[in-house]
Amino acid sequence: MPQRYRTILLFGRPGSGKGTIGKVLGAVPGFFHMACGDTFRTLDLSTDLGKIFADYSSRGELVPDESTVKLWKVTCNAQVDTHRYRPDLDLLILDGIPRNLEQAKLMEEYIQVERVFHLVCTDEAEMMARLRRRALRDNRFDDASEDVIRHRWQVYTDETRPVLNFYAPEKIERVDAMGSPAKVIHDILGRMMGWGLIK
Repeated sequence: MPQRYRTILLFGRPGSGKGTIGKVLGAVPGFFHMACGDTFRTLDLSTDLGKIFADYSSRGELVPDESTVKLWKVTCNAQVDTHRYRPDLDLLILDGIPRNLEQAKLMEEYIQVERVFHLVCTDEAEMMARLRRRALRDNRFDDASEDVIRHRWQVYTDETRPVLNFYAPEKIERVDAMGSPAKVIHDILGRMMGWGLIK
C-alpha cells in the first residue's frame, strides 16, 4: 500500500474564505497547501491527462472522478519529487478536493485525514458581498449575480453533505468563518496544537 499523506481538509461554501485560509496556512512552515482549482489551471494540455480534461471541458461536462483523483495524485507526486512537499515533515492541506463522496472514497488509498475544517458562515449577506467583490475584482461579472451565487451554494451543499458524513464526526471541526482571516487561522492553529498535530 502506498504512503498515505497526513491531511487536513478544508470545506466551506463559496464566499467562506476557504481559498484565502488555505493559502495562508500553506505559507506556514510544516504545511503544504494544494488547491484543486490551481491544479487544473496549471494542467499541461499536451499530456494524456490534459487531453482528457480538455475533452470534457470543451463539451461543458464534469471530468470523471477517477481522472480528477488521478490528476491530483500525479500533481502531488510531482511536488514530492521536487521536494516542495515533504510528507514526512509537512501536513497536507487540501482545498477543493475531495469534492464529492466518490472522490472521498477514491482518495482513502492516498490520504490519512486527520481533521476536516468546515468553515461556516452564518451571515449570508456578508458572504454575498464577499463574492460580489471578488467577481468584480476578477472581472467575472456573471458570478456577481445573486441567482448564480445561490445556485453555487446549493450545489456545494448537495455535494459536500455526503462527504462530511463520510468522515468520523469527531474529525469534523466547525469553524466560524465570519471573522478576519487572521482570527480564523488563529482558531485553526490553536485547535491543531491542542490535538498535537503541530508543536
